[in-house]
Amino acid sequence: MSSAKEEERGAAVEAGAGPFGACPLPIFDHPQIVLGHGSGGKLSAELIEKVFVSRFRNATLEKMDDQAVLEVAGARLAFTTDSFVVTPIFFPGGDIGTLAVNGTVNDLAVGGAKPLYLAAAFILEEGLSAADLARVVDSMAQAAANAGVQFVTGDTKVVNRGKGDKLFITTTGIGLLDRPTQLSADRARPGDRILLSGTIGDHGITILSQREGLEFDTTLTSDCAALHGLVAAMLDAAQAAGGLDGMRVMRDPTRGGVATVLNEVAARSHAGMVLREGDIPVREAVRGACEMLGLDPLYVANEGKLVAIVAPEIADRVLAAMRQHPLGADSRIIGEVVEQHAGMVLMKTSVGGTRVVDVLFGEQLPRIC
Repeated sequence: MSSAKEEERGAAVEAGAGPFGACPLPIFDHPQIVLGHGSGGKLSAELIEKVFVSRFRNATLEKMDDQAVLEVAGARLAFTTDSFVVTPIFFPGGDIGTLAVNGTVNDLAVGGAKPLYLAAAFILEEGLSAADLARVVDSMAQAAANAGVQFVTGDTKVVNRGKGDKLFITTTGIGLLDRPTQLSADRARPGDRILLSGTIGDHGITILSQREGLEFDTTLTSDCAALHGLVAAMLDAAQAAGGLDGMRVMRDPTRGGVATVLNEVAARSHAGMVLREGDIPVREAVRGACEMLGLDPLYVANEGKLVAIVAPEIADRVLAAMRQHPLGADSRIIGEVVEQHAGMVLMKTSVGGTRVVDVLFGEQLPRIC
């Protein structure tokens, strides 16, 4: 390559173009990373699109689902990875270990996969109690056994005292899709029903109460749970009704809560959504805590709930199956997908009004998962 060409290419890269003179990469406007970039809200979306997707772009990644579905030697596999940085690492209803296992199992399950194998990477801070580490690993082993998955590989690193926060865990999972499901955020259609498997905000408010030493009249407990059994029951019901294709989308509303997940689906599907506030179940203790702290439970993280968007002709059958499962006893139809206001989520309030349910810019509750 001539010197002139090399200089031209170098100038293009410095200006933000791709390495081969392709379209310029998006400009990331923030000189430093802030907590809000991990919120699951608008700052997270900007970080993911402008820094990561723009550089790693491919058809599988661009689906932006909780897992990648891959064709390997004639088999359909689901593949996912997630990191867990929750503080405190122990809380009512679980700990960082159960969260790591169940969170990864759930990301596979909502893609329609049967979870099979996990890997775990541990970042340990110097000074971490060995007893606490053993307690977390015991929790992971029990959660994996309960979910029917095996840990098959992993890694461990230790950082200097003060350079971490006790313990971070990254888990990677592989599952098998043994049914012809096509679950993805771009498949919601007008007329589809929006199903929610139970009360929202339990996990996030539990973490906040433990972290800040808040006391309430009712004991708050995280909803941390593996959802693969509930998903299997839903798919069984849809298949029995001859409507497996009617299972459009499933997501577990963790960071950013139900509101963020539904906005992501609305944007990907180019459809609108209308929710009914009175149909969204919230525990009184969680509602009271949110009102006191100025939080909206729609944006608070959950670790044992799922949102499903299904065709209207199978919605009642799927809902009945959900309610028969222990993790879906409080399931509801909370709204519908509509043709109007594409890409937006609206909610009919309990007082008869309508409000826009947008994506938060930054972070309501940092480090809740």
